[in-house]
Amino acid sequence: MNKKYSYIGISFIILLFGIYTVPKVVDRFSNSTDLVKFNKVPDFEFINQEGKIITNDFYEGKVYVVEFFFSTCPTICPVMNQKMLTIQDEFFGNPNFGIASISITPEIDTPETLKEYAKNNSITLKNWNLLTGKSENIVYALSNKGFKLYAGKGDEEHGGFEHSGLFALVDKDGFIRSRKDEHGNPIMYYRAIEEQGFPDQIKELKEDIKVLLNE
Repeated sequence: MNKKYSYIGISFIILLFGIYTVPKVVDRFSNSTDLVKFNKVPDFEFINQEGKIITNDFYEGKVYVVEFFFSTCPTICPVMNQKMLTIQDEFFGNPNFGIASISITPEIDTPETLKEYAKNNSITLKNWNLLTGKSENIVYALSNKGFKLYAGKGDEEHGGFEHSGLFALVDKDGFIRSRKDEHGNPIMYYRAIEEQGFPDQIKELKEDIKVLLNE
């Protein structure tokens, strides 16, 4: 009889352990998918590689990645493009995902130039817009103030212009989002290239795109 009650007591303890520990494990993993929300992307209006006007409205209800680049960039742009192509392939055919590549040299990157660039660089995603504007100042304001990603004049060895090697992730409501690092600090943007010994964050970016698509 005592042995029977002993088994019952052990079973009860195990049951209680499961009740109080399982929710903590689930909570720990659910917190890992909580992405920090930053400022909303300012209103913009550009022309894409097909000559169509593209505004924020195009991306409403979509998760999208933003980069600043220029077609004649001899340094980091080709690397960034290759990383973006892997994102294109990952989400190809998903109507709720898009990419916005905004040129910082609008006087060079005409819609015709960008269309040729898309053709030469295997850009085929329907919602991937290569965008150009009327002046550098408009683009610089969006980059430096709107996204807080540096873009401006640079050394000749960099093609005469400089810009960030980072990708911005934007949710369906137009807010910039990101995960936190291992110390609990928001990273805000995702590294597209290796910097000072730190690897790129394309794997993490793809994971977080999926999180936002499911929101």
